[in-house]
Amino acid sequence: MKRRGPRANGGEAREAILQAAREQFATHGYAATTLRAIARAAGVDAALPSYYFGSKNALFVATLQLPVTPGEIIDGLLADGLDGAGERLVRRLLAVWDDPERGAPLIAVLRSAPSHGEAMREFVEREILARFAAAIDAPDATLRAGAVVSQVLGLVTARYVLHIEPLASASHDELAALLGPTLQRYLTG
Repeated sequence: MKRRGPRANGGEAREAILQAAREQFATHGYAATTLRAIARAAGVDAALPSYYFGSKNALFVATLQLPVTPGEIIDGLLADGLDGAGERLVRRLLAVWDDPERGAPLIAVLRSAPSHGEAMREFVEREILARFAAAIDAPDATLRAGAVVSQVLGLVTARYVLHIEPLASASHDELAALLGPTLQRYLTG
């Protein structure tokens, strides 16, 4: 029986794939980047990106080096239904971003977003906006989900990147009370 997977230097191949993926996603965007092109740029067998990462989406998430998976957090928030989801979203978001171990890498990704614009846009649309849109029961669900995303991105940019006061120092309770109802309106009307 043939042995599956890499023959030697697995760690080097995995790192070469990650580096090539970062470059491919930044240059060509998410949609135009293929696992085969990443493998070719990394100088590895075409099957290795799938072997190490499973899917193109999982590889993209790995290139971001996120300490949390946004999709899993959103799915967890929405599992309890949309009632009260606006406040829950603000509280969960702040808990993650204020945690030094999980927040610092997220802030770094947010700061680098302009250099990976197309790939980040596609990631946000696919992993965040689409999940909210699927949960919203309204004809304009995608537009409402976009409003949720814009509110969240505005908050994290103002609080964690630009440090705009008083948002930067406001408590979780203050921000949940202030922004939760607005997010709730986007989610449920």
